[in-house]
Amino acid sequence: MFRFPLLTAAFVFTGLSAGAASGPVAPPDSIGVEYRGNKLLIKHRVTPGETLYGVARRYKVPVEDIVEANSGQKGALVTGQLILVPRNRVVLTQPAAPKATVAAPAATRSLPTDARGNRVYKVEPGMTLFAIARRFQTTPAELARLNGFPANYNVRVGQLVVVAGSAAAPAPVARPTTPVATTRPAPTTRPERDEEAERDAREAREKEARERAARERARDSATSPAVTPPAPAPTTPAPAPEKEKAPSRASEIVRRVSESGLATAIQTDASDKYLALHKTAPVGTIMEVKNIMNGQSVYVRVIGQLPDTGENTNILVRLSKRAVQRLATPDQRFRVETNYVP
Repeated sequence: MFRFPLLTAAFVFTGLSAGAASGPVAPPDSIGVEYRGNKLLIKHRVTPGETLYGVARRYKVPVEDIVEANSGQKGALVTGQLILVPRNRVVLTQPAAPKATVAAPAATRSLPTDARGNRVYKVEPGMTLFAIARRFQTTPAELARLNGFPANYNVRVGQLVVVAGSAAAPAPVARPTTPVATTRPAPTTRPERDEEAERDAREAREKEARERAARERARDSATSPAVTPPAPAPTTPAPAPEKEKAPSRASEIVRRVSESGLATAIQTDASDKYLALHKTAPVGTIMEVKNIMNGQSVYVRVIGQLPDTGENTNILVRLSKRAVQRLATPDQRFRVETNYVP
C-alpha cells in the first residue's frame, strides 16, 4: 500500500541530489555565481566593516585577483557593494598559455627600485605591515615572503620594505638566461640597516652588562669588611727630610707652615690684644710666634699684610705691643719662629 509513495520520494530525492552535485556550490556568504572566461566568479555583497583584505582571507584568494576581477577596485569597500571573487574551479578545455605576470599596481610604479630591480617603500611613521599591504594592494604574507620577515614582524620607521619584486617586468620565457627568480623572486634577506641596528643593540647590551658588573664589584668592595691583608710594616723607617714640629691639632696635619726670621713691634698699635702683620699669612690666621732666645711663645691673630717697604725688608712679622711683652724680650728686633696652618 505504501510502496509506490516511498519509491516516488526516493526518485525525487535522487534527482535533487544529482542536480545539486552537478552545479557549483556557492559559499554561505555569497548571493550567486557566474562564469566569465573559464572562471568561476562568486558574487559577494559587502557587509558593514568588511574590507578587501577580509574578503580575500574569507575566500582564500589573493587580493590582486579580486582587484583584477572587479576592474581595478581601489580604496575601501562600501557597505552593500557587489563584488566578484574569482575561484579557479572550472576545468579548462585546453591548456592555457603561461600568462604574463600581472603588472605592478599604479601605486608602486612611482616607488624607487633597489639594485635587484625591486620596488621598495620607506616606512613612514604610523605605518604597519598590514597598512603597507593595504596601501599597495597586496597581502602581509606576500610582503613577509618578499622581505624574509618572520611572523608578527613589526616594521620600523625609515626601514626599506620590498613591495613588488622584479617580476613586475617579466622577461620572455624563451630566453634560457632568464633566471627563475624573475617570475617568483626568492625571499631576500633583511635590509642591511636591520643587521646594523641589531649589532649596535647587542654592543650596547654588552657594554651595559660590563658597567653593571663594575658597579656591583665597586659596591661590594665598599660595603664588605676589609679582606685585604694589612700592608707589612716597613723594616726600616724612611728618614724624614727635615725635622718638623709635631702637630698639636688634627687640622695641622693637612699643611703646616713654619718660618723663622726677625720680628718687631707695630709702632702704631694701641690695643691690648695679641695681633700681627705678616707678609704671606691670610688675614684671620691664628699664628704661633716663639722667641728663639728664651723659648717664650704666644698665639696671635693676623689682621693684615705686612707692607713691602724699606723698613720691612728683613722683617718676618710685626707684633702688637701686648704680644711683644708676652715674649719677654728687651730688644727692638729679635729672632722668632712662626707656625700656622693657612
